[in-house]
Parts: sequence; structure tokens; C-alpha cells
Amino acid sequence: MLLAIEKSLKHTPTDRRYMPMNKKFKMKLHRTTITLIFLTSALALFAFFGTHINPKEKEAALVQAILYSLDNFHYAPKDIDDHFSEEFYTFYLQRLDGAKRWLTQEDIRKLEPFVDQLDEEVQNGSYEFFNLSIGLLKSGLEKTQSYYREALAKPFDFTLKESYELEGDKREYAKNDEELRDQWRRAMKYETLVRLADKLDSQAEGKDSTLLGKTFEELEADARQDVLKLYDDWYTRLQRRKRSDYLDIYLNALANLFDPHTGYFEPIEKENFDISMSGRLEGIGARLQTDGDYTKIVSIVVGGPAWKEGELEENDLILKVAQGDEEPVDIRAMNIDDVVQLIRGPKGTEVRLTVKKVDGTIKTISIIRDVVIFEEGFAKSLILTTPSGSKAGYILLPRFYADFNRANGRSCSKDVAEEIRKLKADHVESIILDLRNNGGGSLRDVVDMSGLFIEEGPIVQVKAKDRKPQYLTDDEPDVLWDGALIVMVNEFSASASEILAAAMQDYKRAIIVGSKNTFGKGTVQRFFDLDRLLSGNEDIKPLGEIKLTIQKFYRINGGSTQLRGVNSDVILPDQYAFMDVGEKSYDYALEWTKIAPAYYSPQNVWDAGKVLPTVKALSVERLKNDSTFQAITDYAAKLKVRSDLSLINLNLDKYREDQKSWTETSEKFDALFEREVVTDIQNTSTDARLIQNDEVKKERNEKWIKNVRKDIYLAEALRILDDVKKAEQQ
Repeated sequence: MLLAIEKSLKHTPTDRRYMPMNKKFKMKLHRTTITLIFLTSALALFAFFGTHINPKEKEAALVQAILYSLDNFHYAPKDIDDHFSEEFYTFYLQRLDGAKRWLTQEDIRKLEPFVDQLDEEVQNGSYEFFNLSIGLLKSGLEKTQSYYREALAKPFDFTLKESYELEGDKREYAKNDEELRDQWRRAMKYETLVRLADKLDSQAEGKDSTLLGKTFEELEADARQDVLKLYDDWYTRLQRRKRSDYLDIYLNALANLFDPHTGYFEPIEKENFDISMSGRLEGIGARLQTDGDYTKIVSIVVGGPAWKEGELEENDLILKVAQGDEEPVDIRAMNIDDVVQLIRGPKGTEVRLTVKKVDGTIKTISIIRDVVIFEEGFAKSLILTTPSGSKAGYILLPRFYADFNRANGRSCSKDVAEEIRKLKADHVESIILDLRNNGGGSLRDVVDMSGLFIEEGPIVQVKAKDRKPQYLTDDEPDVLWDGALIVMVNEFSASASEILAAAMQDYKRAIIVGSKNTFGKGTVQRFFDLDRLLSGNEDIKPLGEIKLTIQKFYRINGGSTQLRGVNSDVILPDQYAFMDVGEKSYDYALEWTKIAPAYYSPQNVWDAGKVLPTVKALSVERLKNDSTFQAITDYAAKLKVRSDLSLINLNLDKYREDQKSWTETSEKFDALFEREVVTDIQNTSTDARLIQNDEVKKERNEKWIKNVRKDIYLAEALRILDDVKKAEQQ
């Protein structure tokens, strides 16, 4: 999440010129406006409830406080009308029972009278629809527990021609209880099928001594018993859900209608959101958040154990947690506090996470817990050699970090500047800045960092609701690096990464290399404490906080980075090439819009535009004949097809055949990244002196270099630098 924007504003556009502003006055004016809006909102709440709010009316006050905040502060507030009510109704039911496990069409008919009434309910602080929905859901839980237990009480026939649809949005609600019962029978048959196939494979390969000598019937019975325990444990947790847990689902469905990055955080959830299994805690280095029935990875702490292991990613859904070799614990619907306790643990111990990836695949990831070391998240550099023998500087920037708590705190813009100085001292001829998987961070630093590569001028435009766009500019005419520059990106380069890539592209200052486009998050959020809306009334506090999208970013050419991201100049295929990932995959993402361009002039630095047509043509032709990138494209196409296939054949032989084929395909894909393709790698002279006397730094450095050697995308970037030299010589 980017830092509050008014901390970085420098100029506002007037007649296409830069007009300096008094930052302190602007910040004071903006904060005064916020205070006045909060005061007005508080008075409105008092008018509705009276100066003292009865604790029994806390939920009504809460939903109204959220509505006031959304209306006054959100970048794109919505009319609370019948259309909103219909969207809210549908979206909430998706969150409550999107898999259509518990509610039937008969239940839905009882809820349908509220389709166009939810706007009045939330405005009046009423929860009639919510109460009815929770009552129906709890009834569904009670009866479906008997359904799955009944289905698992006898053997399944896996020779029958049957199928099961995994995706709830591709199924209709069951017409009645009898149809719901059969849906659960198929679900249990699928769950048993998966576990039975695993047991048969393990038995055939001799991986598990406990399976040796067991008959098919015994293995099938064991598989059903495993599923029964799994679902009994899950239902125990579901039945322990509190009203506040359901209220969280309801209020977040309301907030997420405005955009996917806006959400309500009850007090304990806000605290959990801020839990860092980083800092000095011993854990895996990941931030978690409840997402429906699951716990979602919100972010990976750079430098932590999960980041080092490399397989856990943002938006992964955690399904199970196991301690070392112990039996995994299913964590669906588990309180996030309990999940945190399962994942955290002493340094050196193993935790195994079974996660669902964004492409729908299930994977078990082993991570050795450790103290999170933030140093590995800082910018660092290497000297690489292109195929023609040219020296190229390589700078990896995992995140746009900044320490705002100290006057002279560390910042990524200063660190990148230092890395450039080291590389220049070793006489590199070009630089590659790697922003892949960089989710953003400090806005101030992205502006300052962009200024290292241009003389001066606007970097990004920022627009708040009902305000004119404002420029964030680089005012320093000095250029630290004026030579050839490549910026590497992928689908997970977001926010500040997109601002820098877009600015370099608009100035024709760098060649953007990577996936077809970046993530597409062109907005900024801020937390607002809902308690500020109510003076006094300590007996109903804390109400929690709401995270609101308050501003939108625009490129200096006038286009937004929102939704579309930044298109690469040279596209390199990856496994997500045919899938919808990033901002466009979210419900209710804000739209792409365009405003007037800023005035920006050509810079007296290396001009990527002069060589780009030649460089692009050479790379396209080379990739056509590159077996590795062709294999990646083929795998991406297969992955897309597989992710869309959610209707599962429940025939055991057919399932095992499909699984065997896909396992072979996946293993071939993984093998593409095992070959060393970047061979000549050196540390800068400055770093080499520091590393040689520090065993910890030496170990980290060796591991990093080992990964760099296998980076096929970096290898292509080096070939592109050779293409640049050829184009310039022409």
C-alpha cells in the first residue's frame, strides 16, 4: 500500500507549467478537510442515534459509519439505491456460500424479497436480511453434516460414469434438500478419489511403508476415513463461528463493492493484518488475512524464510498446515489467530503449507522457520556479462522500501543510487533494473529513483476525488545514470513498480522487458479509524477500521496504470501468459480512465526509442527459435486449459491417468529452470571486499548468485543489451 500521497506532493499542473506549492499549507488544508468531514459525519450519526449510542445499536452504528466513510472518502463513491442493493445481495451470497454447499433454491426464495431492500437496510442500520441468511446457513450446516457422514459410511464405486463440478459459480443452487444430498455425495466421492489415488500411487512406488500389503478395499476405507476426519474437523470450526465472523463477511462484501482494495477490518482482524511474521519474530515471513473460508497470503516479507524458499506467493490460499512430518491440520474457517499460532514456531523447525495457487493448482510447500532478515530485501547488484562480452550492471529491487520513523532512515532510492555508483566504479556499459514481483511501496522513493535516470520533469500524476490532478516531479537536474537501461517486470510488478516503468517508457528512457503487462494497480489506500466518527461512546468501541481507496495514479502521458498496467516493450512469455491475473481478475476493480497528459520534454540521456524497433524485432525472431521459451508458451496454454476444466471425472482409472499426465507435464516445465544460462557473474568490487569476511553475507550471496545463474529471463535481457549495441552501430 503506497504512503499517503500528500506527504510527497511537489507541484500541481497549471497552464502546463510547474507551480511550486507550500507543502505544509496543503497538508494542513487537506487534514482540515478530513476533520470537517468526520465532524459532519459524526453529527449525522448523533442525529440518528442520539448523543449516546446504546451498545445494542453498535452494529447499526458500525454499518452507518462505514457508509459515511465510503461516501466521503472513497475515490469513486456509489449511489446507495436499488441497483446497489441487487449487487450487494448477489456479492454477499457469493461470499457466504459461493460454493453452493449449504443453501438451496428453497432457501434463496426466502431471501429474494430483500434483493432491492438492502440499500434501505444498510442506511437504516437494519440487519433483518443478514440475520435470516445466517439462520439459513446454520440450518444448512446442520443438515449437510449428516449428508457427508452418510455418504462416507459406505464404499464408493469408482467405475461408474459420474462427474463432479468443482466451481460453485458453474453450478446452480440445489433445488431442494434431496438434490443437495446428492451433491454432497458426489463431493465426498471426489474427496475420497483424490486421497485413494494418492495412496495407490504411494503404495506402487513404495513411498509409504504403512500402505504395504493393504488391499484396494482397505485403502479405499482409509481414504474415506481421512475425508471424514477432515470434514468433521472443518465443521467443528464452522460451528464455532461467532456472529462477528459472519458480520465481517457481510461488511466486507459491502465495502468490496466499491473496489477490491477497500475493506472493513474489525479490531482483531486489523491487528492480525498488521502481524508480521517478519520483524524479529520466528516464523515464515508472511502476512495473512482471512478470505472467506480460507486464510490468504497478503504479502511475502522480503528476506524472510518464505521469500527465500520461493514457492509461496501473494494470494495463495492456505488449505492445511503441518508441523514437520505430522498430520496436516485443515484450516478452512479457522480463526486467523489459530492459523498464526500453527504457522509460527521456533527457528529451524519445519512447517508444511498446503496451498491453492491462483491458477487453481494445489501444492504442498515446506518452509524452515527462521528469524526474518530484512537485509535481504534491500537493493543489491551484480556485474553480469552479455554474450558478446559487454559488462552489464544488474540491480535487484524487491520492494520500494523506506524507513519513515527515522530522519536518516534507509530508503530504496538512496540504496539504488549507491548500487549505481558501485557499478559505475566497475565501468559497466549498461544497467538492468529488476522490478519483477515488486509489489510497490514508497511513492516518494519511486519519484526520487526515477530522477536518477532523467534530468528533471514530472514522474506521475495523482488525482483524488473531486480534485484536479497533481504532478509529482523530479526537480534535480543531475542524472546518475544516463546510459542504456532495461527495466524488467512481470504480472506481479505493481503500484510503485508500474509508476517507474511507465515513466521510463513515456520518456523513452528504458526498454521495458517482461510479461505482456504488469499487475494493474493504480490506486492508493489509507486506513481510517471508525472510532473517530463517534465522540465518547466508549462502551461500543472499538468499531474497527476501514481501508479506503482514496486516490488514483496516472502516467505522465495521461493514461492510468489502473487495470491495464504497463505494457512491456519486449514481451517474454511465462506460465501466466494466457490467464487473467492481477487487478483485472478482481471483482469491482476500478476502471481504466485517461486525463490530459502532463508536459514533459525529451531528456539529454540515452534514448531507448531510437533502438526499440530493431531490438524488439530481433528478440521476437530469437524467441521463435528458442526451445525453452517455446516450451514455456506451450505450458502456459496447457495451464490455461487445465485451469478452466473444473468438471472432474469420478472414474478412478481416468482420474489417475489424467493426474499422471499432468504431473509429467509439470515436471518438464520445472526442469526448464534448472539449467545455468547466466554464467559470468561477479560482485562489485565494493561488495566483494565486504562479503569475503562475512560468512552470513557470503552464504546469502552464493544462494542469490545460484538463482541468478538459472534465470532464463535475465539471460534474454542480456541478449537484448547486445541487440541494443548492434542497433546503435547501425
